[in-house]
Amino acid sequence: METFQNLPAHVSIIMDGNGRWAQRHSLPRFKGHYEGVESVRAIVECSCTMGIRYLSLFAFSEENWNRPQDEVSRLMELFAQCMKGELDNFLKNGVRFVVLGNREKFSASLNSTIDEMMDKTAAGNKLTLVVFLSYSGKWDILQAARKLAVEHPDGNFGPDDFASALVTDGIPDPDLLIRTSGEMRISNYMLWQLSYTEIVVVDTLWPDFRKSNFLDALAEYEKRDRRFGKVK
Repeated sequence: METFQNLPAHVSIIMDGNGRWAQRHSLPRFKGHYEGVESVRAIVECSCTMGIRYLSLFAFSEENWNRPQDEVSRLMELFAQCMKGELDNFLKNGVRFVVLGNREKFSASLNSTIDEMMDKTAAGNKLTLVVFLSYSGKWDILQAARKLAVEHPDGNFGPDDFASALVTDGIPDPDLLIRTSGEMRISNYMLWQLSYTEIVVVDTLWPDFRKSNFLDALAEYEKRDRRFGKVK
């Protein structure tokens, strides 16, 4: 295992390219999502081994509800299947599992599975795995603004108060954002939290993203000079 002197505490990944991977292999789109699960397993395992404290994955955006119904239905089934299948591994490896997003459109069964997973893994203290489902950065900012308008009707609140009203309260902002498939955008993801995050874009499609690609991104992060607007 490669040794790093400057390991990010929180790595976030926009997992992009499942559909294109399936197309390149002459397979239905949902097959790309199933193959992408293997990449998730590989990166979670690597994160645990390396001592990364937080790993967050953008799995399903609010905009993704507009995809073909068959694909959405298969994704919902896949989410439930993966959560149930990974519970023992999470417990064994000290993984705390968290889902963040607007869960109103999820079925009662899926919401129950999510709650059960979060309850059973709450004591995990090695890695916090945050999966963003039905999430958008604009939605997060709007729900925080509504909350603060009630709590502070005089408008007397600051950036820390706003950060605390976001669904990511208690989770540090990402140090590193990795986006697969070569797309140069953040796709309405953690718009507040990514303000000073280092971004690494790789051409690899998510189903092909494995440990070596992850280590390459960490090595690129280690080269970065993070100034946070200051002069060094």
